[in-house]
Amino acid sequence: MCIAIGYNLWFAIAYPMYYTPHAALVSLSTRNSKDRTLLATLSNATMLAAMGLSTMILPFFLSLLFVPQTTNLPEGAVLLESGEYALNGVVLYDAVASYNHWKIFVIALTAITVIGALVEFMFTRERVTEESMAQNEGAAPAKALPIGQQAKICFSDKFWIIMMVFFFCYQLGGMAKNVSQLYFCQAMFPNADGVYTIANGGNISGFLAIIGAIPTAIGMVAAPILANKIGKGKAIFCGAVLAVAGGLLGLFAPDNLILVYVSFILKALGSTPAMYLSMALLADVLDHQEAIHGKRTDGLTMTIYGAIMAGMTGVATGILNIVLSNVNYAADNISSQAIRGAMPWVFIGVETFCYLVIFLIFIFMGVEKFGKFDHEAIVIDQKAAAAAEGRKYISAEEKIRLEEGEEAYQAELKRQADAKAAEEKRLSNPDEAKKDAAIRQEFNALRKAHGRKEL
Repeated sequence: MCIAIGYNLWFAIAYPMYYTPHAALVSLSTRNSKDRTLLATLSNATMLAAMGLSTMILPFFLSLLFVPQTTNLPEGAVLLESGEYALNGVVLYDAVASYNHWKIFVIALTAITVIGALVEFMFTRERVTEESMAQNEGAAPAKALPIGQQAKICFSDKFWIIMMVFFFCYQLGGMAKNVSQLYFCQAMFPNADGVYTIANGGNISGFLAIIGAIPTAIGMVAAPILANKIGKGKAIFCGAVLAVAGGLLGLFAPDNLILVYVSFILKALGSTPAMYLSMALLADVLDHQEAIHGKRTDGLTMTIYGAIMAGMTGVATGILNIVLSNVNYAADNISSQAIRGAMPWVFIGVETFCYLVIFLIFIFMGVEKFGKFDHEAIVIDQKAAAAAEGRKYISAEEKIRLEEGEEAYQAELKRQADAKAAEEKRLSNPDEAKKDAAIRQEFNALRKAHGRKEL
């Protein structure tokens, strides 16, 4: 009962209350697309590093968290060379002692979580929110856009729908892999004595996490560079192709440890653009909505996003439990033929299918082409609103100068000058200029369709 209450308090209340605003920080941090890409990369890198570190370290703690049973042994228990007792090839564990060790471990993790949340609260800024507040300085606080209006904007936006389907697939595939990794490893690979044990499965699972962390770390550096070269959407699309290829390789021979390692590395490489660039791409979608509709939908968007990211852990765990129940998994039956047949499809197959869906939907992702026009339209709308209400318009650059100092202001001006020079050079090519004009026409058609003034 206590576990059920604690689990639901955490995932139904505490985690969504934290994760929803935390996830919105990238889209609200700045209007600068490149800076958002970098922030999204660093933010996701720290989160993934923590998850990866846990996945790497936890399996090696299993010998401390699971205490071998030494008393009240069942009939037929056999003493192994490791000093542990086993029954039918499976090591026996003391449930009470193991629970007490886990309790101390979880309390320590809870304390670390509280400290981390307080540090984030003290060192966070929402510049897009502050920008809106600056425009309305001296006026009554603007009311939040009703959920119904936000929903109408979101569900009429194909780019937003693509991003929500992406997050659903990305999180479901990743969580299915994570929750089933230990079960897969202990069911598919025996130790040197040919015995299937939790400890041996934990060691292999930990090593898988370590080799998967290497391409993930490389991706942290490569993802922003790739995004600046070909765009965030195309980078995620290409990564999905690689992830699907890696998954198919793993399904080909899931009991071949070398092929599983190679498959895991390929999937890790393919997933890095999705890991690091997705939040920056979602920020582009939210800016596009603001440019077309004149309203932002951060509230509803991040609520749905947070629900997906939190809820998929439970969904993936439920899928795993259903599979384990149907194959009669038990502590003394961790490697039956039924389990060996099912675990590859949970550990490798679910994620591979999810990346196949991502590959297909990202064929239609093209929000980044509107980026220049989105920002131009947002500034024009802000100036028009300020003029209509008799207020002074305060640009983001001016706010930086006032609040962060002359050095930051000059750096922002230089960035804008460099971006303008690069844009002028690009448009000097007749083909690029023609393409740019076509995108502007498409953008204005979207604005006009929603009763907005064309650029």
